[in-house]
Amino acid sequence: MSAVIDAPQAGRRVEEVLDRIAATGDRAACAAAEELVRVLMDFYGAGLARIVEKLEDGALEAVYDDELVASLLALHGLHPEDVRTRIGRALACAGEPVELVGFDEATGVLRLRPGAAPTGCGCGSGGQDDAAGQTLEDILAGFAPEVTSVETEPAAAPPPALLQIGTRPPSPARVP
Repeated sequence: MSAVIDAPQAGRRVEEVLDRIAATGDRAACAAAEELVRVLMDFYGAGLARIVEKLEDGALEAVYDDELVASLLALHGLHPEDVRTRIGRALACAGEPVELVGFDEATGVLRLRPGAAPTGCGCGSGGQDDAAGQTLEDILAGFAPEVTSVETEPAAAPPPALLQIGTRPPSPARVP
């Protein structure tokens, strides 16, 4: 059985280690550590690219809903779905009722507002019960690392009630 990997946490750990090395003031060590991370990323990215090439078209679709696999494919530019589709998958998996307002690809800002109940996606997070402690940002980081921040807009006001004004039918007493 494979160990469960928390991709956002692993990414944060890499950043923390690089920050600790940078804090020592040793520029050569810092540059070497950053180069090591880049080389490892290239190495694993090349391996993933080869796997994607060898899989049949339908075989890869089975893993799109897996946060870790989706994250790795997106990180290496190998995910066949566009960013908006992956954001939709993440929102469906989040278990939070949200509506996508917009996504600015230039800045990475995703705008959301509270919305209708989610439909679920069948992904590993399983909705609110299994996702205890997992934030929307973590799920988005897995499916769409292009999202750098999330802004929430106020909920949309309900539409005004439709009021129909018309003429009354004549009363029976007035009919000649």
